[in-house]
Amino acid sequence: MEKSFIDLIKDGGLIGAGGAGFPTHVKLNAKVEYVIVNGAECEPLLKVDQQLMDQKASELLYALNKIVDETEAKKGVVALKRKYKAAINHLNEKIGEYPKLELFELGNFYPAGDEQVTVYEVTKRVVPEGGIPLNVGVIVINVETLLNVYNALKGKPVTDKYLTITGEVKNPITVKVPIGISVRQALDLAGGTLIDDFEIIDGGPMMGKLIENIDRPIKKNTKGLIVIPKNHNIVLSKKKNIQSMLKQARAACCHCSMCTEVCPRHLLGHKMEPDKMMRIASYGGTCSKDILPTTAFLCSECGLCEQVCVMGLQPWKLNNFFKGELAKNGIKNPNHNAPEKSDDFREYRKFPVHKLKQRLNIEKYDVEALLQDSEYDFSEVVILRSQHIGAKTEPVVKVGDNVEKGDLIGDIDSDKLGAKIHASISGIIKEITDDSIVISR
Repeated sequence: MEKSFIDLIKDGGLIGAGGAGFPTHVKLNAKVEYVIVNGAECEPLLKVDQQLMDQKASELLYALNKIVDETEAKKGVVALKRKYKAAINHLNEKIGEYPKLELFELGNFYPAGDEQVTVYEVTKRVVPEGGIPLNVGVIVINVETLLNVYNALKGKPVTDKYLTITGEVKNPITVKVPIGISVRQALDLAGGTLIDDFEIIDGGPMMGKLIENIDRPIKKNTKGLIVIPKNHNIVLSKKKNIQSMLKQARAACCHCSMCTEVCPRHLLGHKMEPDKMMRIASYGGTCSKDILPTTAFLCSECGLCEQVCVMGLQPWKLNNFFKGELAKNGIKNPNHNAPEKSDDFREYRKFPVHKLKQRLNIEKYDVEALLQDSEYDFSEVVILRSQHIGAKTEPVVKVGDNVEKGDLIGDIDSDKLGAKIHASISGIIKEITDDSIVISR
């Protein structure tokens, strides 16, 4: 019996390749009006998506058209920045074959790739507070995830990962690597580091996390590795603890509201006002019935508020702290307003990426990192059993088993949210732990 579209996606082990790792078969199991491909890649320095749209245009459009058919959408839209000229040219060469597909060119602002921002740019629909694009009839899918959909339709599961390796490395590149190699091995593909005293960001400079262990494995949703000096302002920002930030907020916040003026979610009409959240931290209240600690749930933690703060404060980190404390006490997001329109001045308050790069002091790292679609030979991989939102996979192999690349090694119960995992190299199952499955040649 021929497998359904959703079963092929589920069997392929697909998750969001550039975000939190939500299982793709769940996301695509819906009926919508629009399917939007998020090709904004708004985090500075990352190159993966724009290069895939350039070099894999045929595959991406084929997969998008299939999703449009399966979800009964009236339109599929590839949303990408107008500065991605090579990608636009190649997509335009092929898109005429698909009547329901079109391109949408975005400006070069941050965070154009926030999915709620992308939805508004394309459809002018505001996703409700605490909501998801599906609430306004939209599915948003990442570029590499879309490529994985194409592969899944051909019977190929997710075994490899595209990532940009840049910063203080000898040869900045974008590469395809087997899932489960170490960060250290990935850096070696870029010729190694140029400095000895460094930190590595997993993801973009704004929302990426610092990597504590250079030998940790690459996951399905690893998007980029950025090597920067330990004393770089980005590192110092990410390492600043909440207690220090709160002390600074009480002493230094001048309540100028600049953070609110540029907040992407506030500009969409959500009642997120970072300056008033800082007042809560400083004074325990805001004299407002609308802005409460639970308003923190509306923060996307994009970090833009910090970049415009004249005192270098971090409202996003405060919001993250509030979210954690509220969750510990069993308090869920009570914010569900559905704004009818965005802020009247939104178009004038978009934050240019060139200005963001200047403030982050990363302009020298903004170099070409050309895509090398080669196959690399690694002798061992450590494949994490949980790389996604949901339940951990259960091994379907045992130590000593021979496996081929693409073989299923971890499965999810049918009644649980999760994603399957597959062998990313051919070899022997060397070890199975509570966290991972190790394959060695």
